[in-house]
Amino acid sequence: MILKQHYSFINLFFIMAFLFNDSQLFANENSLKVITTFTVIADMARNVAGNRAEIRSIVKPGAEIHEYQPTPRDLIKAQDADLILWNGLNLELWFEKFLNNLKNIPSIVITEGITPINIKKGEYIGKPNPHAWMSMKNALIYIENIEKALSEFDSKNSTYYKNNARIYKKKIIDTITPIKKEILSIPESQRWLVSCEGAFSYLTEDFDMKELYLWPINADAQGTPQQVKNVIDKVKKFSIKAIFCESTVSQSPAIKVAEETGSKYGGVLYVDSLTDIDGLVPTYLDLLKITSKNIMDGLTEK
Repeated sequence: MILKQHYSFINLFFIMAFLFNDSQLFANENSLKVITTFTVIADMARNVAGNRAEIRSIVKPGAEIHEYQPTPRDLIKAQDADLILWNGLNLELWFEKFLNNLKNIPSIVITEGITPINIKKGEYIGKPNPHAWMSMKNALIYIENIEKALSEFDSKNSTYYKNNARIYKKKIIDTITPIKKEILSIPESQRWLVSCEGAFSYLTEDFDMKELYLWPINADAQGTPQQVKNVIDKVKKFSIKAIFCESTVSQSPAIKVAEETGSKYGGVLYVDSLTDIDGLVPTYLDLLKITSKNIMDGLTEK
């Protein structure tokens, strides 16, 4: 899901600034003020920051990170930030232009130290898959990088951030490790993750699974007859038990594959965005846990 954007940034930005009365994004002027690109990073940062920093996401819960179009209001609100955290790996190409309008605000890419997995098919073949947060192993690197960033710009609270990061990492490990152990107990020939889009390469690497998908990341054509037939043939060939689909795209092609092959439709997997507080995945840990558990259940339930 790497971006395919037509960027139209506002030439009259500074004029537009006067049209908004709510340019103050942050309530507490004394705390570190941090902007993130999307909800997953924001939630990670909140767990590390606790009550010592204010964290805001440009992209709102439930919104599509790849297709986001920044608004003048986004630019204005970000002016008060002390620090910007973003994913990189070609996820937020829109944000690179956004940054050009934010003078003298430091920004940190929090995937530093992660080994990218390249996209294997489609228009973006050879470019890094940006969905590195879908790996428990990588999640720990994200958290370490966030902790270092907060500590660098708010050194008086560095011990607090470090302790929060340690607790948060342990919570993720304790939650996901039993699910990973259960998936690894499945015979290797049955450890397939079949999804609509190829967004799960980091997760399948973590869980030692083979990956199959209907369309590559950010493809224009999604769920075409040829894509469906190709996956149907492989599901039959390898006797794959379950098919899944991401929450942000149409489920219909995956359901059709399940119907045509007799495999089970295992349901929705969450990747790009958290939900609001009343949804199924209001936190990053919920996203990783529910997605991993849905895969486990789909492959192990009779």
